[in-house]
Amino acid sequence: MRFRQVHLDFHTSEKVPGIGARFDKKQFQKALIDGHVDSITVFSKCHHGWAYHPSTANRPHPNLKIDLLGAELEACREINVNAPVYISAGFDEKEVIHHPEWLVVSPTGTETSTFTKAHYHLMCYNTPYLDVLMAQVEEVMEKYNPSGVFLDISDERMCVCASCVKSMLEKGLDPENMADVKKHGQQVYANYARRTEEAVRKYSKNATIFHNAGHIPHGRRDLAGYDTHLELESLPTGGWGYDHFPMSAAYTRTLGAEFLGMTGKFHTTWGEFGGFKHPNALIYETGLSLACGARISIGDQMHPSGEMNEATYRLIGKAYELVEKKQPYCEGYKNLSDIAVLSVEALLASGRNGAGTDSNVGANRILLEGKYLFDFADDQTDLTGYKLVILPDLIRITPALYEKLSAYLEAGGKLLLTGESGLWADKDAFAFDTGCRFAGVNELCPDYMIPAFATVNGETAYIMYKRGMKIDCVTGEVFASRQNSYFNRAWNHFSSHQHTPNDIDAALTPAAVLNGSIAYIGWNVFEDYAVKGELCAKELALYAIERLLGEDASVKTNLPDRGVITLTKKGDRHIVHLLFAHTTNRGKGIEVIEDAVPLNDVNVSVKLDKKPKRVYLAPEGKDIPFVWDQACANFTVPKFVLHQMIAIE
Repeated sequence: MRFRQVHLDFHTSEKVPGIGARFDKKQFQKALIDGHVDSITVFSKCHHGWAYHPSTANRPHPNLKIDLLGAELEACREINVNAPVYISAGFDEKEVIHHPEWLVVSPTGTETSTFTKAHYHLMCYNTPYLDVLMAQVEEVMEKYNPSGVFLDISDERMCVCASCVKSMLEKGLDPENMADVKKHGQQVYANYARRTEEAVRKYSKNATIFHNAGHIPHGRRDLAGYDTHLELESLPTGGWGYDHFPMSAAYTRTLGAEFLGMTGKFHTTWGEFGGFKHPNALIYETGLSLACGARISIGDQMHPSGEMNEATYRLIGKAYELVEKKQPYCEGYKNLSDIAVLSVEALLASGRNGAGTDSNVGANRILLEGKYLFDFADDQTDLTGYKLVILPDLIRITPALYEKLSAYLEAGGKLLLTGESGLWADKDAFAFDTGCRFAGVNELCPDYMIPAFATVNGETAYIMYKRGMKIDCVTGEVFASRQNSYFNRAWNHFSSHQHTPNDIDAALTPAAVLNGSIAYIGWNVFEDYAVKGELCAKELALYAIERLLGEDASVKTNLPDRGVITLTKKGDRHIVHLLFAHTTNRGKGIEVIEDAVPLNDVNVSVKLDKKPKRVYLAPEGKDIPFVWDQACANFTVPKFVLHQMIAIE
């Protein structure tokens, strides 16, 4: 896989004239060279359904006069730029009017009821549309021999169209039973993936295959297995935000596949013409991909005329020129992690709908802000080597998970349990010795946390918004207590604007306990942080992590909360990645980066097996002094802007 990719969107209506009329090979090549691009995904078929080349398996765009795909591929080969080919697999608007029976019909309503709105319609792979699509894939492979295919809008569907109902009945499945509908959708998608593999491999043993649905679902290794590599769609300004990609990468890198982070040049998201982000944003985003173990793809959309926007490639080039210099310190390196977070999505949701699980989001944010190295894990992840495993909020213990975690504890591992996590799946009792007994869900919500550790604002009663879990029979060390409010807020008894204050005469009860290698916090603290973002929730979680991990943490730093640190290794060389960007909201909910705010005197401590010979800035090669204390290399980075790598050899 190449490091510096572009995903060149090209969705054009039949109402637009002059498709590809201004394509110029030299201008196309110049844009790629100016952008320092080494791979670009080009289009065979768009969401509107049109082909951008001569075709018998599809219909060329009616306003296209040239073989645009062939011309792009020729231009790329001449300058050694990789060029996988894009095929829209889930949308085909030109076929919708002629074959409405090929559409996905949702159990909650049919797509065909919305023909008067400007949007695309999902096609069902359990109809003759699949044969049409596979013929299109084969034609591209036979005629153009591309390095890979990118199939878009490809996912398991909950569909009750006529074809799906018929095949469900033939298989003894009930189309009114949502579990059966889901099972059938999985079978349909598996058949689609198998057919795609056959169509591609008929002409190439080495071409890459990727099915894009916008998210790599935690726990669905079977879905990831249909791909030769993974592409993590995560456009920060498009609604994902800047903390989404690190969470997605933290799971994906445990799968062992090559992957890239996909951002965009747009101010907002896909489909935007004339929208540009600041170069500092792309410099940060590309650095974040490298820091998280990924290569990079930047989304662009070519004008229907076929002319490349030169301002776009000047923008991309400002980031990719730096990436090109950084590549030698990234290729073949593996991210090191101290903590495994068992993913709520993987263990409970098992599908793309769980992507935004608040408990995962809160854990991700707290660990990023706390400057810990972590992965997200599923039930198949090997926990050997992780120093701490976190079960956030909602993960109850099955017999299989108990066996896995018991072996991990016996080998010296440590656990942090919060909320319901750690309780047996079939009864309200702890599966492990937490130093306390579970005593049920607290009747009063919200309630208040009184810490037994130092906090920024000192000892007082802190609001905990999410419902708490009661414990008693405590034998472990209590590091936070609970105080109830006077009553729950209701129409017939409420006080003030939001919630009832703490009952200052109510007895304090234990709420967070440390018992050897296990800590338990009696609130859904990660969900609380994701939803409300209150400082006390983060302080509570970080205190527990610090007590469990302590001096075993691989890195320590004084980076501010928006800073990110990762650690990678290849052979005898470690690379520390430091990132910092000032993000701000523009408009309504668009998180952007504009100003590059430098950080001075950033202290870093890296735990190592032996004293290094050299510490230096990469790729600059400038040595920086360090102090060795028999366990850690301690050094100070005098100044950096957006992204800095430090090599330790």
